[in-house]
Amino acid sequence: MKEKVRDFILLNVGIIMVSSGMYFFLMPNNLATGGANGAAIIINRFIPGVSIGIIMLLINIVLFLVAFIFIGNKFGAKTIYASLGVSFLVMFLEKTFKINSPLTGDLFIELISGILISGIGMGIVFNQDASTGGTDITAKILNKFFNIDMGKGVLMCDLFITLSSALAFDLRLSMYSTIGVIINGFVIDAVMEGINTSKQVVIISSEYKKINEFIVNELNRGSTIYYGKGGFTYDEKNIINAVVGRRDFAHLKRYINEVDDNAFLIVNNVSEVFGDGFRNIKL
Repeated sequence: MKEKVRDFILLNVGIIMVSSGMYFFLMPNNLATGGANGAAIIINRFIPGVSIGIIMLLINIVLFLVAFIFIGNKFGAKTIYASLGVSFLVMFLEKTFKINSPLTGDLFIELISGILISGIGMGIVFNQDASTGGTDITAKILNKFFNIDMGKGVLMCDLFITLSSALAFDLRLSMYSTIGVIINGFVIDAVMEGINTSKQVVIISSEYKKINEFIVNELNRGSTIYYGKGGFTYDEKNIINAVVGRRDFAHLKRYINEVDDNAFLIVNNVSEVFGDGFRNIKL
């Protein structure tokens, strides 16, 4: 139950960050950095009487309907919640915090600020097995009918939107938007990798029983013990292999130093771990 509450809170934090980055930095500068929000900014140029939030909502609804017809229900409630949540939050901000001009007047600073905030938010949303809709849905359709990889499909759709902004605004804004799409991809990857990173630890120690008990009982993590032989001394060795979180690793390293400061450790960063005690495998 606690994990579900935590995931729900994180999902909403991501939605707030995506909406805030878009509304306060990208939208006032007409930076159409892909997605339903980028398409909405372009459409709003030609239909200024309709708010960008409403346009985003209509785009996502149409995309969901098309997707349900052609590829079935493969999105999940979280994606629908997140995509509609971003649209409604932008609509709320348009009503309560009206922005008539860019905050700083520096296009590059506002592009970077908007991309960082919204990109971190997207990374959090994606890590909850959801998405903010938009080009993700279009990419799924392209994948089904044209066998185009999801990553390439998203990039193609986003680049189409950023290039289209040259017709709505000018080439300068289009180029800035394209740069934003590229940076956004790196930010999302970095956030997801940072959230999911764990430590794989291989431990060789004469106090392996104490260390293993600490891993199992104190850190509440599983471990595997296997046997080897030293290549130099040919002595038999007991080797512990375990995966722990980053905070747990600090406690483990401190404990190993207390019981056996001659222990041999190999530590690797692991980007994703599935199974008991970690994330569930969701097909």
